[in-house]
Amino acid sequence: MSKLLTYLHDSELVARFQRRCGLFLVEAAHHSRVRLSAPSGTPVHADVPRGHVDVTPFPYANNGCSRPQYEVRNWLLHFLFLFSAGLGHEIFYITCLPCIHWSLDPFLCRRLVNMWCLVMYIGQVMKDTLKLPRPLSPPVVKLETRVDAEYGLPSTHAMAATAISFTVLLSAPSRIQFQFEVGLLIALTLSSLVCLSRLYTGMHSVLDVICGALISAIIMFLTYPYWETFDRFQLTSHISPIAALTLPLFLSYTYPELDHYSTTRGDTTTILGVGAGCSVGYWVNEQLGQTFEPQGLLPVPLPTLTAHALALGAARFIVGVLALVGTRRIMKTLSLQVLYLWYRVAKNDDSARRRREIEVPYKFSTYTAVGLVNSILVNKVFILLGLL
Repeated sequence: MSKLLTYLHDSELVARFQRRCGLFLVEAAHHSRVRLSAPSGTPVHADVPRGHVDVTPFPYANNGCSRPQYEVRNWLLHFLFLFSAGLGHEIFYITCLPCIHWSLDPFLCRRLVNMWCLVMYIGQVMKDTLKLPRPLSPPVVKLETRVDAEYGLPSTHAMAATAISFTVLLSAPSRIQFQFEVGLLIALTLSSLVCLSRLYTGMHSVLDVICGALISAIIMFLTYPYWETFDRFQLTSHISPIAALTLPLFLSYTYPELDHYSTTRGDTTTILGVGAGCSVGYWVNEQLGQTFEPQGLLPVPLPTLTAHALALGAARFIVGVLALVGTRRIMKTLSLQVLYLWYRVAKNDDSARRRREIEVPYKFSTYTAVGLVNSILVNKVFILLGLL
């Protein structure tokens, strides 16, 4: 068993997958006049004799965070995997996931956010408890550098993709009429693409990805019988908003400390903040009797994709994203100003944001506000504008 685990965690296994998909380190390219690309999209030219590549200094030393130089030989797979990797980033969460609330069913969005917060918190804590390294470069090409200081196992991208895809799949049949087999195929495809993208981008080993998907599946299996019970508590209990705010904030402050700075605590606080804001917002909507859920006998048919429906959906997307991004911007600025003043920190000291007493409250307050705006205010704006 130990040999199998060592094999699955081997960096060379990831590098072989990358090469099979057409991604090569410059060091491994032995031909002249090749055109290389860095993650920023800026081209780098290598006009050198055959058999020699000038990579001085080599962009990576062990597990460093410098930008790699690489050669892409299959652009279709390259863009497919980069897009798939983006499905686990903040830009996707703040733009695409709320569309389920705005244009499909807030019930599904609530279930999805609950499971997303749970699996992500467990995954992030496991990373910083187990402290298993990410793949080494070389031999691996690393296309992302922001999270390279984080530990590897489990892959939270794999956990989130599995949880999101299959939470929607398991919850939707009671709400919306659709062919389950088609939904299953879509869920498997999306989660598989995200998992494979973590290998292609060089951010996780095969073991990280497998463990991430399995842990997420186990969490869903263990919690599924209690989803309805939690729904009732979340929407009707008088202590629900108190628990929704205090528990995530407590978990953010007590997040495991590391001997170096990592983005995991900040990212975890962001996720818990969104979950707290959405939970309070859904409770408020239930008390006001304005849940914005589909009317009539459930399950309802899927909305017809007419030109008018697509135009309304696009308008809701634009207005909603502007509201969330604007809220994030305003709350981030205000919270940082207040915290910098309280702790007497210079406004130009960006490193202060890494301190727990500043990072946790500013991120939690910012993204709690984002969750509240998403769940309460955006749909009211849609009604005022005639978009809902």
